[in-house]
Amino acid sequence: MAAIVRLSSVCHRGLKPLFYRSTLLARPLVAPHKDQERPYLLTARIHASQALHAGSGSKAASLHWTGERVLSILLLAMGPVAYFYPSPVMDYSLAAALTLHGHWGIGQVLTDYVHGDTKIKIANASLFVLSTVTFAGLCYFNYNDVGICKAIALLWSK
Repeated sequence: MAAIVRLSSVCHRGLKPLFYRSTLLARPLVAPHKDQERPYLLTARIHASQALHAGSGSKAASLHWTGERVLSILLLAMGPVAYFYPSPVMDYSLAAALTLHGHWGIGQVLTDYVHGDTKIKIANASLFVLSTVTFAGLCYFNYNDVGICKAIALLWSK
């Protein structure tokens, strides 16, 4: 079971961590040292993969998180507006917002579950291709067919 360990709090007790990590989440294990009878605290990082986005704690990551929340709230508001006031502007706005929302959501899943440099690069490239094809398909549907707003209205009318 993971415990929150502050490495500076164990160093003053005469214990040295075997691996110094900057994380606060650690799994404490006791490993005997060859020369001494006192055990050393072995800390293992729980999640060692590098972040795909801006570094944690940076302003860019905070703005990204805020942007995701704002887009989610906008999507909630765009549904009724698109139903009552269908227009090409709303169709293309929905196409962009839905594509971006899906791109960010799948990107978070990839960040959590895909590990290894090569696999991450392949997964991110696939995600960009999928997002591009999705946006192009929605724009094609808006231009050559009834559009997203009227298509949803037709689905609800039956």
